[in-house]
Amino acid sequence: MNKILLTILFFIGINSAFAQKPYLVKKISQKIVLDGKLDEEAWQQAEVLKGFHQYFPDDKKDATYDTEIRMFYDDKNLYLSAKMISPNNNYIVSSYRRDFRAGGSDNITFNFDTFADHTNGFMFGTNPYGVMREGLMYNGATDNSFLNVFWDNKWKVECYIGEDGWYSEAIIPFSTFRYKEGADTWFFKAYRFDTQSNESSALVALPQSQIIMSLGYTLPIQFEHPLKKNGASVALIPYVSSKFAKDFENDKPNEGYKPGIGLDAKIGVTAGLNLDLTINPDFSNVAADQQVVNLTRFSINLPEQRQFFLENSDLFTGFGSLITNPFLPSTGTLIVGNQLYSPFFSRNIGIGLDTTSGLNIQTRIDYGARLSGKIGDTWRVGLMNTQTAKDEERGIDAQNFTVMALQKKVFQRSNIGAIFVNKFSPSAGGFSVFNRVGGLEYNLLSNDNKWLGKIFYHRSFDVNQSKNPYATGMLLSYNVKGFIAKWSHDYLGEGFKAESGFVPRSNFFHINPTFGFNFFPKSKILNRYSFGLNYDQYQSSGIGITDRKAGPFVLLAFQNTMRLLTTFSQNFTYLFNDFDALRSNNSLPKLKKGNSYTYYTLDANLVTDLRKKVSLNFNPLVGQYYDGKIFSMSGNLNYRFQPFGLVALNYSYNDIKLSTGKNKVYVIGPNIDLTMSKKLFWTNYVQYNSQFQNLNVNSRLQWRFAPVSDFFIVYTDNYNSEIWMPKSRAIFAKMTYWLSL
Repeated sequence: MNKILLTILFFIGINSAFAQKPYLVKKISQKIVLDGKLDEEAWQQAEVLKGFHQYFPDDKKDATYDTEIRMFYDDKNLYLSAKMISPNNNYIVSSYRRDFRAGGSDNITFNFDTFADHTNGFMFGTNPYGVMREGLMYNGATDNSFLNVFWDNKWKVECYIGEDGWYSEAIIPFSTFRYKEGADTWFFKAYRFDTQSNESSALVALPQSQIIMSLGYTLPIQFEHPLKKNGASVALIPYVSSKFAKDFENDKPNEGYKPGIGLDAKIGVTAGLNLDLTINPDFSNVAADQQVVNLTRFSINLPEQRQFFLENSDLFTGFGSLITNPFLPSTGTLIVGNQLYSPFFSRNIGIGLDTTSGLNIQTRIDYGARLSGKIGDTWRVGLMNTQTAKDEERGIDAQNFTVMALQKKVFQRSNIGAIFVNKFSPSAGGFSVFNRVGGLEYNLLSNDNKWLGKIFYHRSFDVNQSKNPYATGMLLSYNVKGFIAKWSHDYLGEGFKAESGFVPRSNFFHINPTFGFNFFPKSKILNRYSFGLNYDQYQSSGIGITDRKAGPFVLLAFQNTMRLLTTFSQNFTYLFNDFDALRSNNSLPKLKKGNSYTYYTLDANLVTDLRKKVSLNFNPLVGQYYDGKIFSMSGNLNYRFQPFGLVALNYSYNDIKLSTGKNKVYVIGPNIDLTMSKKLFWTNYVQYNSQFQNLNVNSRLQWRFAPVSDFFIVYTDNYNSEIWMPKSRAIFAKMTYWLSL
């Protein structure tokens, strides 16, 4: 069976690429004044890229208002400009916040595929006010989850609003890119969101069934002369910090005042290979995670935001089960199943179990080293080692993590990957106490983005080896404008252990087939409607089916960008452990293991027009729940006061009634994001969690006083809402500076 599947994937993977005439990027030695006005002679000498095509609302038409792009370069930098033609200047921007989301505002985005593999790339974007966004793309950028917007690097952009539109002018150092020395051809795309015409458009035409940033729809750009290595690319990023923390519930000797000092370094070993180093890193300035109510029986994962772990992160964390979105976030969100498995999950580094409280807490990282990037035309490599510190007061052992990954490109866009993960505790037995995982994968991506898939096999090695210590799975999806189909299955043996990864459950066989149809009517109201069936099932040996969710879904996408997805589901759950379904922290009786339940639910996702000052993301759920009923709603209500910020009310409310009792559990609180300028940001979270009877306050002030150089002040406070007494409090200051050598 596997030989037949591999044969199918082979023939799918060898589709030939469509040849296109390259855009010539001229080498011009002229300095420019970065003001967005494009009045230098160099811009007149540069060739013009134009002729944008609509993506929304009609992917068969040209853009109502075109966009013109120009590029040139010298030995150090790539110079990039764009003219966004527009009839008036009542532009919409979300705020001055860097790394803004593109939807619902005016902006232009540029994607560079520097190794011409249509798989990995760099994203840079801006809006009429010159606010920057950048990110790293991988897996062909076929889904929003394959874009990492937490990556930051050095580049500059300024914008100018004129009578006939708005203009952008950018300088991107070649040291910011990774590319092959001597290369003369990259691939490039650009796309624009225009609120004046209610359109999104792209330089290369693509159907609405594909995501607009996809690297499968690009054109070649050819540099006038082959690119040279940009000298020694070395950046040092030292930091100094000061912190005062107080735990009011426990008297811990390591609380109180703490100064800190540390260093990060980024070294360009070659034009495509980068070495990241960190000594005594401190991530207290990273934005706080938003709290959620987890109604499932298993843990959930949250995105990695720490800079050290971001570049080429897909080389380390892209292995394992891949949850795809059959209906893309640009027109609706359908996420089925939440048990995503990975043999390595970087957020495990710096997390330890506090034996005094039974809670997972942050631990200190002593050092980290990451060598990652491209070798030649077809090989990518990743090697990482990190060491965390021992904390005797909390009973936490030191841990050492080593990850090695290798990826070989095959056919046009597919690849074969291998990974090895090793974790051991130097302070608790050394190499004799270890957990290891090794694995192989084949990842499929066709040139036209119609086919996406993977096959993987991973095996764990442990001191106490158990039965069936392996994980295997397959995914194959087909996506064209009128029809989408997906099949995936995964098996995790009962003895499979990946302590460095994300494994919310084991000992199961999982299948998830999904199919749906898309229709694009000629209507002034409705842009698209879709419907289909989803089936998601888990089965464990010796038990049988333990989880099932199946039913139809309907998606409506409107011309004003509003979208509505509704799903009706039959659910089945078998409890192999007692379960606190009321989320009462065990203060109310649990549902007992060995019981099974069949129940029906109706849920929806409504996203209103993001161009309006007031917008809503609303997710209601109603119906049966185990042996009772549930009414749930979550999402956020947003108010934009352009361009100085956003006020949002985040909420998650669940009213649960079961045979064991009833409970109302919710998380609610405002998020006030103030952006006084493009360099000064103040973010404030207040979150009340009824499940833990905790009120959390997080206030974060950031001043970007130089490129990628910041001063932070972070204040956190936690209160026990039962007695309104403080639980813990901390204030933190940190300054980082990017020094290029």
